[in-house]
Amino acid sequence: MKTFRDPDTVHAPVAGCTHQIEVSGSPRWLVLSGQLGQARDGSVPEDPGDQLALAVENVRHNLAAAGMTVDDLVKVTIYLTEQVDPARRREVLGEWLGGHKPCMTLVVVVALAAPQYKVEVDACACHLPTN
Repeated sequence: MKTFRDPDTVHAPVAGCTHQIEVSGSPRWLVLSGQLGQARDGSVPEDPGDQLALAVENVRHNLAAAGMTVDDLVKVTIYLTEQVDPARRREVLGEWLGGHKPCMTLVVVVALAAPQYKVEVDACACHLPTN
């Protein structure tokens, strides 16, 4: 079972996320490496908002390959080398998560693996049997 909590002893979540998710029972876990804003053909858009959209789709594809969906996400970390317009960031993440609110951290870093990369997203997911 996944229990989503926002303790009243902590400030309300700043973005569309949950402060904590407790997992109990016998779940299947999936831990993803950082997913870049790079298309399957190797192309990397210049715009960091477009890179974010690609990176989260790459997370979605990884989840699907493991028989999971975004609803199985329990932790997402987003690394940016420059700010993505907050409205665009909320739009991309809102569409991607569809109301699901995993624990989430956003970090602005100096650089990623190569200069063309402005966004990287890593995640952990937990799938519970439905029986």
